[in-house]
Amino acid sequence: MMPSTPVTRRVLVTGLGGFTGRYVQAALEQRDWDVWGLGAQPAPQHAAHYVQADLTDSAALQQALAEVRPQAVIHLAAIAFVGHDDADAFYHVNLMGTRHLLAALVQLSEPPAHVLLASSANVYGNQTGGMLDEETIPQPANDYAVSKLAMEHMARLWSTRLPITIVRPFNYTGVGQSPDFLLPKIVMHFKSRAARIELGNLDVWRDFSDVRAIADAYCRLLDTPSAVGTTVNLCSGQSHSLREIIGMAEEITGHHIQVHTNPAFVRANEVRTLLGSPERLKALVGPDWMCPPLQETLRWMLETA
Repeated sequence: MMPSTPVTRRVLVTGLGGFTGRYVQAALEQRDWDVWGLGAQPAPQHAAHYVQADLTDSAALQQALAEVRPQAVIHLAAIAFVGHDDADAFYHVNLMGTRHLLAALVQLSEPPAHVLLASSANVYGNQTGGMLDEETIPQPANDYAVSKLAMEHMARLWSTRLPITIVRPFNYTGVGQSPDFLLPKIVMHFKSRAARIELGNLDVWRDFSDVRAIADAYCRLLDTPSAVGTTVNLCSGQSHSLREIIGMAEEITGHHIQVHTNPAFVRANEVRTLLGSPERLKALVGPDWMCPPLQETLRWMLETA
């Protein structure tokens, strides 16, 4: 008897052209998914299959989804930079754009078997004590976080019609992330052996994961039916201060850098501490899911041309 050929499954990834999307695509393709991308911008070079549609254009979105007919969806597209200067855009894209997506999905003749919606650990706000798990009461402290929490509440209105999982990624980083974000900015300065760097508050603690581990978590959750209807933290369970991170980079590179605090970079609504519990994630996808130590991720970033 000839061995059976695996059935290729089609997954739609919104925001495929972004930093996270590239790694999620690679992880999905390793698992034999047929990956289709969707975004407002033209197709990125790494996308074999892609439809262009703006999340705020409901008609274009319906047409694109009718073409793709996805069996699963990972919704990454969002305005994710907390310092973005157009507060309205957070709500137009992160809230209403997601609503348009869900409305288009339920109109398909065969709705997807699983929909993962990327929220954010920023919804927890200024929490300081212990590990934050999914039962922690959200206290969003900026428009980005409010838009993501509003998206979560809105998505639950669709939970009887779509198999939705909400994920709350904590900070994560890796090769290719924009220097608008903190760790890539630090890495860039060390790579160029700059004499000094201007940062904001050094006494903030963050749970930084490796983007490759986050991509793996998305893929595992997609194949976990028991994740439907749940909210899941994506995090390492370890936190580091910016002072520690500077020290790690100095140890890896042998380069000392002078750190200057620029008051313009200190946000009044800065979330001081974010440390997540990955226990629910591991219970769902398996205890073998692991995130590399931050020093290993930094070394990868610092040593990649």
